[in-house]
Amino acid sequence: MDFKDQLKQLGERVAKLKDQIQTEEATKNAFIMPFIQCLGYDVFNPFEVTPEFIADIGIKKGEKVDYAITKDGKPTILIECKHWSADLDPHNSQLFRYFHCTAARFGILTNGIHYKFYTDLVEPNKMDEKPFFEFHIDDLKDTQAEKLKEFHKSYFDLDKIITTASELKYTNEIKNILIQELNDPSDDFTRYFAKIVYPSVVTAKVLEQFKGLVKRSYNQFVNDTISERLKSALNNQQQQEIKEVTEIEVPIEEAKIVTTEEELEGYHIVRSLLRQKISASRIVFRDTQSYMGILLDDNNRKPLCRLHFNGKKKYISLFDKEAEEKIEIKVVDDIFEYGEQLMVAAMKYVGTEGV
Repeated sequence: MDFKDQLKQLGERVAKLKDQIQTEEATKNAFIMPFIQCLGYDVFNPFEVTPEFIADIGIKKGEKVDYAITKDGKPTILIECKHWSADLDPHNSQLFRYFHCTAARFGILTNGIHYKFYTDLVEPNKMDEKPFFEFHIDDLKDTQAEKLKEFHKSYFDLDKIITTASELKYTNEIKNILIQELNDPSDDFTRYFAKIVYPSVVTAKVLEQFKGLVKRSYNQFVNDTISERLKSALNNQQQQEIKEVTEIEVPIEEAKIVTTEEELEGYHIVRSLLRQKISASRIVFRDTQSYMGILLDDNNRKPLCRLHFNGKKKYISLFDKEAEEKIEIKVVDDIFEYGEQLMVAAMKYVGTEGV
């Protein structure tokens, strides 16, 4: 099992068991020790992982951090643990004190679900106030798993991680600024765009008007970008499916059948509407010269709908009632309006299977 799969499995375990974990110690045993193991360290080897690591703070002796990952007898990563339901924000000061009194370059504050990684980018041997990297193990993104891999025992390179930490710190800060500005544009941010596009003096009234325009423009940009990517992905899939179909030898009468892009687009819309309850692999189409039939399990006795897109007008035939109901639609996207009827038709067949 590779690193990403191990983390994914741990995330699923955490989501499943958390409600049964009553104490901080149980959180350590069930969630945090397995995480340390995912990083390649032997939690039962005191030369690699030291529990209750002593970090004397001035005249206060015997202060202990929950775990220290060590190398060559020196701590490299300190880990401070809390119960899985605890909010981490009030607790970073404790890790801050431990960090200052050891040779460790990294500190991790965690409740077994939420992980915050700290280092000393601003001032040497003084833990930064803000983490350079954080994630939730039960919602870990692939990009986060790649960054986390640098902390694995097999890949640990102090200089490389410090460089990565610096990049992550400033990238995250810039991203947070952009999110804040685009949700609630400041005067300076708004004025920057207004001065470029507005042909006259940017007064207070104009500035206030542009705040709404900047926010709406951003939302439209995001929506357009998502739509273009979805369209591109859909076109690539359609081209592959068309290629696979055309590579298969078919009888002469079937060679007259032309599967159009609109029909394929309609098929994918139906599949997307039903896949929340039915595996997409069970939803297939059979094209004919007069219509495209969409079936469950490639079974003619389980019709979901028919797409009549070969004439001047477009129609969709539904089977949620006893008889076929043929309905005119203006554009392919109108299929989204019939998601409920499509689901009723599909579940009718699923219900007969005893599922």
